[in-house]
Amino acid sequence: MEKFKFLPKNKLSQLPKVSGVYALKKGAKLLYIGKAANIKERVKQHKELLSLAKQLGYIKTDSEIEALILEANLIKKYKPKYNVIWRDDKNYFFVGITKEEFPIVFITHQTKLKTKNYKLQTKYIGPFVDGGALKQTLKILRKIFPYRSCKNLPKHPCLWYQLLRCPAPCLLKNQIECQQNAKNLIKILQGKKNQEIIDLKREMKMAAKSQNFEKATKIRDQIQAFEKVISHARIFEPVETRFQQEKNWGRTKQELKNLLKTKKEILRIEAYDVSNIQGKQATGSMVVFINDQPDKSQYRKFKIRITGKPNDIAMLKEVLNRRFNHPEWGWPDLILIDGGKAQLNAALQCSINLKFISQIKVVALAKKKNELFIEGKKKPVLLKNLPRAIFNLILQLRDEAHRFAISYHHKLREIDLRESLC
Repeated sequence: MEKFKFLPKNKLSQLPKVSGVYALKKGAKLLYIGKAANIKERVKQHKELLSLAKQLGYIKTDSEIEALILEANLIKKYKPKYNVIWRDDKNYFFVGITKEEFPIVFITHQTKLKTKNYKLQTKYIGPFVDGGALKQTLKILRKIFPYRSCKNLPKHPCLWYQLLRCPAPCLLKNQIECQQNAKNLIKILQGKKNQEIIDLKREMKMAAKSQNFEKATKIRDQIQAFEKVISHARIFEPVETRFQQEKNWGRTKQELKNLLKTKKEILRIEAYDVSNIQGKQATGSMVVFINDQPDKSQYRKFKIRITGKPNDIAMLKEVLNRRFNHPEWGWPDLILIDGGKAQLNAALQCSINLKFISQIKVVALAKKKNELFIEGKKKPVLLKNLPRAIFNLILQLRDEAHRFAISYHHKLREIDLRESLC
């Protein structure tokens, strides 16, 4: 495990402005350990602890996910005074992974579960301080290493299986993959990132050597995806009061105007997402944010009417054209589309005959590389290079639009299933 590099307290200005773990120390004892996207700025916020500390320590990490995991391991190792005082076991988070044919992955506050569902041996990893960041990390890792999260196996495959996020233990499929993915998660959450990559590369070479090229290709894709998210994922939310958020919104609006090269005020933002599985029960969603806050009373959902082969572009056009037929809803200052250059062009085509739409700015977020395509710009902008406030806002809009679309899609699938059983 890496060691802290310590500086005298009066050298606070020399702390790095990168992600990592920090420590406040007095004499030989560590007072507190935390993690941050920006070590220097986060340490400056600990005014009371700074008055007690004599030294400031830090360990730089390549990503926020690594900082989250390293923080948990260091708290477990050193048990700093104020980490222990401020939080008892019930306030910490642990990842539990059961030891069975199809392991279950879950988050808990308790490491000694007494419920009937968990009589099996369970490995606990933690303690983690930030539950939100931990959930976001597992959500990201689940895309690469699908795992089971249901306590009881359903009779039919769940939505997680349809989204390729679960190996389908309910179908008694992929037992080896389910167990291997659980082992991969354990290594990653224990901070053994480099060992995990080495093991995956070894497994890939063995598969290629035995001419199992399908498996080798799958592992190669896992390695590439894992290295990408470890480097680029942002999972920390800044700790701020509602007053600070409102104060910061003025600055965020100005940064948005600069990014979009517009003088128009950005007050209303609409985000769109289309959800379907092979074209079935296709739905679209529109979520609305006013002054950076969701206004759920103005959310709209669309049941896609076009039929035939799945066509995300055509579905998006339908949703936007139907939305533009409702001037009584008011007009947005900015539209965020889920997709890349093709989706951006589709949105612009929808508005080509509507003169007032020319004042509305349109951007599209491509998930694969986390690139933001902006109307009028030839090249996309990497999301991680945007100011933190815009980065958070874009992700919040995208996730909320996706959540709203997927929930409606799920509801339609349930209705369809009930009708088919009648």
